[in-house]
Amino acid sequence: MRGQPGFFDVEERLKELSAKGDALERLNAAVNFELFRADLERAVPRSDRAKGGRPAFDHVLMFKVLILQASHSLSDERAEYLIRDRLSFMRFLGLGLADTVPDANTIWTFREALTRTKLRGKPAIEVLFRRFDTALSAAGFLAMGGQIIDATIVAAPKQRNTDGEKREIKEGRVPAEWATRPAKLRQKDRDARWTVKYTKAKPSEDGAPRVDLAIPAFGYKNHVGIDRRHRLIRRWTVTDASRHDGALLPELIDKDNTASGVWADTAYRSKANEKHLTNNGLRSQIHRKKPKGKPMPRRTARANGRKSAVRAAVEHVFARQKGPMGLYIRTIGITRARTKIGLANLVYNMKRLVWLTAQTAPA
Repeated sequence: MRGQPGFFDVEERLKELSAKGDALERLNAAVNFELFRADLERAVPRSDRAKGGRPAFDHVLMFKVLILQASHSLSDERAEYLIRDRLSFMRFLGLGLADTVPDANTIWTFREALTRTKLRGKPAIEVLFRRFDTALSAAGFLAMGGQIIDATIVAAPKQRNTDGEKREIKEGRVPAEWATRPAKLRQKDRDARWTVKYTKAKPSEDGAPRVDLAIPAFGYKNHVGIDRRHRLIRRWTVTDASRHDGALLPELIDKDNTASGVWADTAYRSKANEKHLTNNGLRSQIHRKKPKGKPMPRRTARANGRKSAVRAAVEHVFARQKGPMGLYIRTIGITRARTKIGLANLVYNMKRLVWLTAQTAPA
């Protein structure tokens, strides 16, 4: 039987992980997590420990735990387990084999404090996101080439409510039965909403008509604006899934972008949005809608095709978040969903920075 691993055994294993390509090691090298410290300390204040007790975990370490969760769609319990289990996670957090690991309750408490806090009148996660965006610009990754606007539905656990309960929720009231059952009320998400996603059927080879699909979905929407040059998220907001995409366009416009083009799909085309873009010196590249009861003019179809080639870049953002990152809302309420989605947007930018840095590094 082999003995307990020694210091040099662990170091050798970490070297092997580095040689294989440790994504977390690259993330640590690309991102200066210390730039978040001041905001984190204001958002999650610590007690003076006058009554004693175990020292609190470092703010940056706890924030990096949230980064791990957002990167791998981990619950608090799973995050605790994997930090104990994986050398790559421990190295990312700066922990050794003998160091204390934050447990699931500690992780929940830190994230909850971050969720409930506002800094300078804004949710803490938005301030942290803007802090990193400023660092990106300082590193030379300016918002350039115009901007692409879109939204995606982020699923949440479906609620099984009666028609009466649904009606009361939409009217902003708590169903009477729930009010007397606090345990049930805590498990009911009154902010998420149902919506329908329409998927256009592809034409069949023999020309036979096919039926478009209408897919119901429940949860929230992640509305984002990315810059065309670097494909980094520059602006974002969170709503329930039923909110119309086009109404959010003014909130997603990045006035710091160096170019005037704005790309978006037909959901964003309206007189109000076109006027907003014109008044702000921006050039609309929003898709045009098909005339009702008439075929799409060939010229318009070609123009939409050229716009699609640019607009498709934003789909890569959502594919990354829903694929490798496994973005899904397990929390209750839009306040917690905003933190969850905001962390996913921040982590996407961090991982994108790693890629951009590798492309610009000398060979």
